[in-house]
Amino acid sequence: MADNRNTILAIVLSLIVLLGWQYFVAQPQIERQREAAQSQQAEQAQSGTADGETHATPAPGGSATTNASVPGSAGQAATLDRAAALAESPRVPIETPSISGSINLVGGRIDDIRLKKFRETVEDDSPTIVLFSPRQAPDAYYADFGYATAQGAKIAVPGPTTTWNVPEGARLTQDTPVTLSWDNGNGLTFERVISVDANYMFSIDQRVTNATGEPVELYPYGLIDRFGTPKTAGFYILHEGLIGVLGEEGLREVDYSDLKEDGPQRLGSTTGGWLGITDKYWASTLIPEGETAFEPEFAYAAGTDSYRASYLGDALTIAPGETNGTKTHLFAGAKETKLLNAYRDDLSIKQFDLLIDWGWFYFLTKPMFFLIDWLYHLVGNFGVAILAVTVMIKLVFFPLANKSYVSMSKMKLVQPQMTEIRERYADDRQKQQQAMMELYKKEKINPLAGCLPVVIQIPVFFSLYKVLFVTIEMRHAPFFGWIQDLSAPDPTSIFNLFGLIPWDPPHLLMLGVWPLIMGITMFVQMKMNPAPPDPTQQMIFTWMPVLFTFMLASFPAGLVIYWAWNNSLSIAQQAVIMRRQGVKIELWDNLKGTFSRRKPADDKAN
Repeated sequence: MADNRNTILAIVLSLIVLLGWQYFVAQPQIERQREAAQSQQAEQAQSGTADGETHATPAPGGSATTNASVPGSAGQAATLDRAAALAESPRVPIETPSISGSINLVGGRIDDIRLKKFRETVEDDSPTIVLFSPRQAPDAYYADFGYATAQGAKIAVPGPTTTWNVPEGARLTQDTPVTLSWDNGNGLTFERVISVDANYMFSIDQRVTNATGEPVELYPYGLIDRFGTPKTAGFYILHEGLIGVLGEEGLREVDYSDLKEDGPQRLGSTTGGWLGITDKYWASTLIPEGETAFEPEFAYAAGTDSYRASYLGDALTIAPGETNGTKTHLFAGAKETKLLNAYRDDLSIKQFDLLIDWGWFYFLTKPMFFLIDWLYHLVGNFGVAILAVTVMIKLVFFPLANKSYVSMSKMKLVQPQMTEIRERYADDRQKQQQAMMELYKKEKINPLAGCLPVVIQIPVFFSLYKVLFVTIEMRHAPFFGWIQDLSAPDPTSIFNLFGLIPWDPPHLLMLGVWPLIMGITMFVQMKMNPAPPDPTQQMIFTWMPVLFTFMLASFPAGLVIYWAWNNSLSIAQQAVIMRRQGVKIELWDNLKGTFSRRKPADDKAN
């Protein structure tokens, strides 16, 4: 039967594209496990006192044109626990509605940030998300800023061991900036004014006052260091690693593994843009302010097992008796869609919204998110918003789907003629196909109509999958009952009787309630059509819902709920159209045939 073959083809193609999307889209790279870097990092030498350091030896980030370099990190990170690492140095507290943490006065680093609005799990008492941690702590991750000097220059500038001074009782809030200061004892005074908004954007205003009697040339820099390779969850559909939008080059994404193997990526002088490190839901980025040129770089240091996103600015000249400086923004927080868009527009940060990996099909994914988010603010539940979006999509494509189901119904009405043609030309395949095409033309039937409902569903399915997977708004978003996180799989399993048996099944056996509902609705939808005469086709139709049920069990619950709801609407729509066309609904007969003990071989074609 042509319609059944087309439906099978559509389902198989859907499965192939689905698996391809999950494992091979977004320019996939095969993960390589070699830990040794292919390129040798330049020696990172530092000299100085507890008050200041002179960085005279080029390190990763060095500029061939300026002969200056971003200072490196010497030695291996310590293994103190986080609390002990925080207690080792004097600190200035950070407290805003969105973050808490502190600034390390040794080095002036921002190395302690917790995201107050987000927790590790859905439990109310779960710890808040830790983004930045000190150099001495496990999984160290921090941002640092300063000035470098040209190689050979004898100028003491603040470095990693510099202890900055702050007014007594200083505290960084959205209303109270903090000013760090340090005097090098040779006529240069450094100030670092740090402010933060109510969300995740810091401003670092660096000023240098020159009382030496001679002009001084310094090179501003910013860096983000991350120690150890974080566990990623992208499955090749999401970029996690080094990222930036740099001048005319635009978006640049570098995987951790590629940076290890390929060595530093010096990207040349650019004007405008940003760079940093991104996770699935969180990110930290450096945004040099203004139109001055800077040299960005991504690097990996094998000795410290650390990744770095950094930039080195053009020379800044401070005349005698003058104060000059530079300003940089640091984003360190959650990748909230509306917030990134607002920063992009208000601070003129080019393509800052690309911190969220919308994928190749962003023209579908972004509208899908904004529609769901708009409905969420109307109904107050993302799950209900997904159900409403499904209905809206059904209405938009109703004329096309209606035409498809009508054509499928007509094919059922001409089944006797089709059977007669097969029997008449049983030994001549070519004549059989010609006769079939003449019948289709006469009855105005589109033999590919059975594919359309599935084909229409594929781009919607993928865009919703992407929205659920990458947007933080969907993270820990509850539905009803046991679904407390639409972005995570259904936590129940039939193999422990949905929690009645105190046993945690392995991942492959986590087959929850909603995947079962989805499988049942898919099975019912297939059984509404006449059973194909070919035993192989019958087997495919019977087992395809089972395959999809197990496959989708590990997908986000919101996606499975969408699929089950979409199947249910399709069943109702097809039933109404079939009755209007005078076509018998084969559901109950097919169900009886499927579960009867009669072997398929006994069901001969007419």
